[in-house]
Amino acid sequence: MSVVGTRILAVEDDERIRAAVRMALEDEGWSVVEADSGEQATTLFETHPPDVVLIDIMLPGIDGFELCRTLRRTSDVPIIMVTARNDTHDVVAGLEAGADDYLTKPFAPKELSARIRALLRRIRPSLPAHARLTFGDLELIPEEALVLRKGEDVHLTKTEFRLLCELAENPGKVFSRETLLDKVWGYDYFGDGRLVDVHVRRLRTKIEVDPAQPRHVVTVRGLGYRLHP
Repeated sequence: MSVVGTRILAVEDDERIRAAVRMALEDEGWSVVEADSGEQATTLFETHPPDVVLIDIMLPGIDGFELCRTLRRTSDVPIIMVTARNDTHDVVAGLEAGADDYLTKPFAPKELSARIRALLRRIRPSLPAHARLTFGDLELIPEEALVLRKGEDVHLTKTEFRLLCELAENPGKVFSRETLLDKVWGYDYFGDGRLVDVHVRRLRTKIEVDPAQPRHVVTVRGLGYRLHP
């Protein structure tokens, strides 16, 4: 995949780590904009709109969680959260704040590049052209990347939209977490189902009347998820 013109916003307060990340990404051909705080990142996000944002959780002032929530209010840009430890709370909190993916320090530059490439890879849903699918009060128009609930536009991130499209390809079919990781995120996550679970929860808050009692995206205990036809 060509990366010409692709801009990465790297938000990291440790100058040494930030420099290492910048050099690694520039070696891959990406353009990198650096920020050492959430406040600076917010300004740069507006003046130099990026294609992907890399956010360290532990930032001075506005932390990574709040920065992620702030960006999500106006943008569906792919976001990767970086945590210093593989702590379940940090990972889940980052994903629930709106991140698409996460990385644990220390990480190899090639792994970071692989994650970015996967998030940038926007495979068109394989649903039929001009498809307009209806599931109760929910309407999905893949060609226009549009989701309506009771006729009102529902704003989804790119990852949430891809997740819904995968489930909608085969209404009623149960998709395992491993299958959804492969189809939506595009590479092997070594069975980290937290990505799927948190994104399903986020999706439900947007498309379900009562997310605690979902009618559309249903859990099949011990197996995975399915879209109720």
